[in-house]
Amino acid sequence: MSGLRSPHEYPGMLIVVEGVDGSGKSTQLDLMRSWLIQEGYDLFFTEWNSSKLVKKTTKLGKTKQILTPLTFALIHATDFSDRLERAIIPPLQAGMIVLADRYVWTAFSRDVVRGVAPEYVRDLYSFAVQPDLAFYFRVPLQTAVQRIFRGRAGLKYYEAGMDLGLSRDPAESFLKFQARIMEEYDKLVNEYGLVVVHGDHPIEKQQRRIRKVVLEKIKEKKMRPAGRKKA
Repeated sequence: MSGLRSPHEYPGMLIVVEGVDGSGKSTQLDLMRSWLIQEGYDLFFTEWNSSKLVKKTTKLGKTKQILTPLTFALIHATDFSDRLERAIIPPLQAGMIVLADRYVWTAFSRDVVRGVAPEYVRDLYSFAVQPDLAFYFRVPLQTAVQRIFRGRAGLKYYEAGMDLGLSRDPAESFLKFQARIMEEYDKLVNEYGLVVVHGDHPIEKQQRRIRKVVLEKIKEKKMRPAGRKKA
C-alpha cells in the first residue's frame, strides 16, 4: 500500500470508516461501537480534525477564509500526526480496538480535489499506521446531498468547496465538490483495497456486512474480549 507503513505489529486493531458527507459512515460506526462494547471489547474512538494542537489555527483560517489547498493539507496532516501519536498508537499498543471516523483517505481525496499532487499527499502521510480494516461507504451523490441538506441549516464555505470556484451558489458548489471527491474515493478503493459498503442499503443490512468482516478480522488476529485470556 503506497503511502502507508507496512502492517502494524501492535496487539490491538485499527478499524477505519471513510466516505463523503452523508454516506452514513458515522451512523454505522456508532452501531459498530455499541456492538463491540456489548461484546466486551476495549475500544477507543478518534475522529478527523479533532486535535487540540491545531484547533485554533484551523478555526481562524476557516473564519478568515485564508486557507490555501497546501496549508489545508499541512494543517490536517499535523492534526493527524498528533492524534496518531496520542490517540491511535497507545490504544493499539494496549491491545484495544481503535475506531477512526475518517483516516488518511480523506486527505487523499479532498486534498487532491483541491489541487495538491497525489504523490505529495501520500508522502505527507507516509508515517501513518496501516489499518487492519478500512470501510468505504459508497452512496449515490444525490442521496448523500439530500441527507446533508436535511440535517443542516446551511453549508460552510470550505465544506461546500467554495474555495475552488466551482460555483457561486453554495449548494451547487457542494454538489460538484462532493462529486469530485467521490471520483477520487473510487480510485482509492482499488489502490488500497478498501472494503466497500453500499450506504444506500438498509441500515441493518449494512451493519450485518460490517460485523461479518470485523468478526473475521478479530478471529484472524486472535483477539479476545477484555477479561478473557487466550487459550
